[in-house]
Amino acid sequence: MEVIHVLLSFRVANHRSIKDEQQLRLIPVYDADRPEGTDWNAVPVVALFGANASGKSNVVDALRFMARMVRASHRDAEPGGGIERYPFALDQDSLNEPSWYVVDLLLRGVRHTYGFSVDSERVLDEWLYSYPLGRKRKVFHRTGDEIEFGDGAPKRELDVIKNITEPNALFISIAARSKQEAVQPVYAWFSGSVLFRAGGARSYGVSPASIRLLEDPHRAPAVVELLRAADLGIENAGVERVEVMEEYSPGLRRLREAQRRGADGQAALFEDENPALSLRTVREVSRVWVEQRGRKGAVRLDLRDQSEGTRVLLDYAGPVLRALERGGLLVVDEVDASLHPRLTAHLIRLFQEPETNPKGAQLLLTTHDASLLGRSGGEEILKRDQVWFVEKDEHGETTLFPLSDFRPRLDENRERRYLGGSYGAVPFLNDERFTAAVVARGERDDENAET
Repeated sequence: MEVIHVLLSFRVANHRSIKDEQQLRLIPVYDADRPEGTDWNAVPVVALFGANASGKSNVVDALRFMARMVRASHRDAEPGGGIERYPFALDQDSLNEPSWYVVDLLLRGVRHTYGFSVDSERVLDEWLYSYPLGRKRKVFHRTGDEIEFGDGAPKRELDVIKNITEPNALFISIAARSKQEAVQPVYAWFSGSVLFRAGGARSYGVSPASIRLLEDPHRAPAVVELLRAADLGIENAGVERVEVMEEYSPGLRRLREAQRRGADGQAALFEDENPALSLRTVREVSRVWVEQRGRKGAVRLDLRDQSEGTRVLLDYAGPVLRALERGGLLVVDEVDASLHPRLTAHLIRLFQEPETNPKGAQLLLTTHDASLLGRSGGEEILKRDQVWFVEKDEHGETTLFPLSDFRPRLDENRERRYLGGSYGAVPFLNDERFTAAVVARGERDDENAET
C-alpha cells in the first residue's frame, strides 16, 4: 500500500478568530483504532466539532489562505501592494502582529516542514526544512529580504530567484515556477494534492470534475458505484449533450468591453448597432441524468428532480474519487449543510477503509452533527484520535483541542458525553435570557399596536 503524501500537522496563529497558536495534529494516537494491514503515518479522517461561530471554519480558512499564498503569491503580489490577510480583530495589538502558518508533511517517505509569517505589508519569515534519513536539512530560511540556502543548493540560481522575489510574495512560489527541485515536493502538495470544498450543492449542478468522470466510460462506473453504495435508490447516472438557446446583445457586449478598458463606451459602438438588440444562439452543454429505481424498473430523471443530498453526493464524487485514487487531502467545510448523517458516514467510511483508500488519502471536515460521534452499522464512524473540538471563549478567541486529551475509553458513548458537555465545545444556552427577550419583544409589539 503506497502512501505518497500526507499532512502530519498544521499550526496557525493570528488568523480571524484564532489569536494564539493553535495546532491540529493528524499523527495516530491509538494503534488499536487502526485498520488491519495499514501502517498509515497519519489518520485518514479528522473532524472538527463545535458550536456555531466557534471558529471551525476559520481553521479551514487558515489552511486555505496558506495554500492560496503558496499557489498564487507570485501572481497576486503587486509591487508595494501589501498582503491581504485576516488578523484577529478583537485585540488592537493583534492587528499589528504577524500571522503565521506552518505545515508538517510526509512526502514520499520524507518529512518536510514549511511555514511563513506575514504582516499586512510583506513576508517577514519563510522557511523550508526536510528530514531525509531522519536528519534535519535546511532547504532555505528567509528573514525579510535575506535568504539562506542549505548545503548543496544551486546558490547562483537561487540568488537570481531571490532578487526577483517581491517582499509580499513567497519565495517558494517563485522558486517552484523556476523549476527548483528542492521546493517542488512541498509546492506540488499545495498545488495538486489539497482540494477545498464548501458544504451544499452548486446552484448550477455538479462539479466539473464529476462531469468529466461521468463522461469517461472507464471511470463513470466508479461514480455510479459511489451513488449505489449510499443506498439512494440510484441505478445509474451519466451525462448527455443537449442544445440550449441563449440570447445575447453584441452591441451591449462591445459597450461593456469598452467600459472595462476605460474607453468611451458610446464611441465604441458602431452606428448601426443597437445595444438593446438581442440575438439568439445555440450551444451544447453537458446535462447530468440519474436513473432512479422504481416499482416497474429504472426511470431516467433530470438531476433537478433529485434531492439536494443526492446532488451534493454527486457533486462530491469528482473530488472524493480523485483523492482516493491519487492520495492527498480533501477539506470539506460544513459537511452537514446538505448531506444527511448517513451519507456523511458513508463518505467518511470510504477514507477509513484501505480497500477504498489504498493511497492513504485524508479527509478534513467541519461539522456540528453529534451523530458522527456514534456508530453506523455497528462500527464507529470516527476513531478516538480523529475527533477535535473547537471552542470560543468570552474574549472571542478560538481554541482547538483533541478528544484524546480526555483519554476516552474504546467503548465510551462519545456522542452522549459530547451533548452532555463533558468535552466542552457545545453552545451554552441561557433559556431565561432567551425567554425574557421574546417576552420583551412581544410587549413592544403590543405597545406599538396600541399607538
